[in-house]
Formats: sequence, structure tokens, C-alpha cells
Amino acid sequence: MEVGSQPKPLTIRVVSDGRIGMENQALGLAEALQRLSSSEITTVRVKWRKLFDKLPSALKAPWMLDPTSDDPFPKPGEAWPDVWIATGRSTLPLSLMVRARSGGKTFVVQTQDPRWRTRDYDLVVAPKHDGIEGANVLSITGSPHRVSADRLAEGAKAFVDRLEPLPRPRVAVLIGGRSRAHDLPEAHAAELAERIATAVTEAGGSLMLTFSRRTPEAAKAAMTARLSHLPGLIWNGEGPNPYFAFLHAADHILVTEDSANMAAEAASTGKPVHVLPMVATKPADKFASLHADLRERGAARPFDGTLESWTYAPLVETDRAARVIMEELGR
Repeated sequence: MEVGSQPKPLTIRVVSDGRIGMENQALGLAEALQRLSSSEITTVRVKWRKLFDKLPSALKAPWMLDPTSDDPFPKPGEAWPDVWIATGRSTLPLSLMVRARSGGKTFVVQTQDPRWRTRDYDLVVAPKHDGIEGANVLSITGSPHRVSADRLAEGAKAFVDRLEPLPRPRVAVLIGGRSRAHDLPEAHAAELAERIATAVTEAGGSLMLTFSRRTPEAAKAAMTARLSHLPGLIWNGEGPNPYFAFLHAADHILVTEDSANMAAEAASTGKPVHVLPMVATKPADKFASLHADLRERGAARPFDGTLESWTYAPLVETDRAARVIMEELGR
């Protein structure tokens, strides 16, 4: 498809329920496609009215969407996108509608395990630790994400003055929080903070700490109180997010074991990833499988209280998934 002598840009629609962690999976995959081919990305956020949210996907219809939702489909006369990339339960029925309504013009990609009519999507990009299989399933280590060398360098620009003077080794600490399988009570957070402070101090380094939206307030307070005296920066959630800048500037990355996303993003940098233990609230076999995969790749090790360095090939699973999509589009 060409306009004059210029190839027509690929049109990509990214669809999620608007939660950042979910949206970033689909958006990261779209941006990886954009690195391979000129592309125009539009982002759509949807949610269902409360009355219909719990209905089985097969019974849902677009008129049941909450009025605050973006319109997921093209308006009359508009072209269907070349690629539809969606993530999360809210998007499942819409993804299947697109495949039917577009008459096959749109290549439909679903990230994560849809757990419903898996064969009816053009491609499912699912974490290997979910254990999903199928002819149209691409298993990857972790989940798709937005971390790339260019994005990290761009994100670092706003924090150069604050991070460049910090003594090395610079230690990025990514703290998660309460989830279905893990928790971070105050006492455990204080214990982790003590171990982190000791490691950074003994290495003569500095700290770059960020919490997630799931981090309990008591855990935040305990860790901040113990670590605020170290050289570095603890982000309190105000102002520009330094997440990408921290990953760019880090010599070591410490990440709590509750987040598959943060672990995969950290491993994409090629820097040593030290996994911090959480308090288990139920069996977490999927997380154990992911961490075992990262260990086999040489990317991650359990945090042993020291800042030992090692090297490995950076994780590039999002780019691999994008190449598979381009190959399928070429068919």
C-alpha cells in the first residue's frame, strides 16, 4: 500500500481499560512495531457499565460500554486499523467483534492469556509462565512493555542534573506491593530497607527508589525513613515519573518479586537484576516460573545482600513479538 512513492504508515489501535500497567503492555508492543515500520498509533480506553461488567464476554455488546469510554471502532466511512492490539478482560469481546466486523482487514492481537476462545484471535502474545499453548499463541518471557534504549535515554533527559552526580554504583529499587499472591507489611518493608541500605552503603553507591501504586502506605513510610539518608532520590509520586531515568542510570536494579512487568522491564536493560522477596499470601507458581526463566537467561538472581555484578544478553521479547506480527502481516 503506497501513497505516491511513500509507503502508507501502518495504523495501529491500542485498546485497554486504561490502567497504566495494562495499557503499557499493548502500547509497548505497538511502539515496537513502530520501530520496525512507519506507524500511526491511536490509544483507546474502555470500560463496561457496572450493570454489564460481570456479564460473560459472549453476551456483551458495544452499547453496554460506559459513556466515558472511547469509541473502540472506526466511525462510518473511516478505515479499519491494520493492527488492533488489546490487553485485559474488558477488551476481549471487542477484539472478537473487530475481527468479524473488519472482514479480516484488521490483524487482531491480544496480550495475556484471554482464557476464552483463544483460537479466535489472529495472535495471542502471552507470558510463558501462563502456560498457554496453541497454533496462534506466541509465548514470551514476561509481558510486552515500553522499555527500549531510546525511551530510556529520552526519559533520562529530565533527570540528568539529579542523577548524573550520584556516586556509583547507582542502585535502582523498584518496589511493588499488595497483590493476589504477595504482600509487603511494614515489618518486612523495614527489613528489606535495612538490607538495601547496608548493600548500598558498603558499595559506596547511591539509591534511586520508586514505589508502585500498590505499595502500602506503612511500607512506604518504613522504607523512606530508613533509606532517605542515602545519596540519591526517592520518588514520592509528585512531578515527572523518573522510572525510565532510573533504569537508564542504574548499575544494578532491585525489584520485588510480585511484579512480572517490572522484572521483565528490568531484564531488558542488560543490567544485573536482583529479586527482592515479598511475603507470600498464596502459592505463586507463575512468578516462580518467570523468575526461574530469568535466572536461566542469566538476567536475575535472588538478592543476597550484596551488589555483585554480572552480564547477560538483554531481554528483547517485545521486539521479538513485534517481528512475528510483521511476518504475519507480510503473509
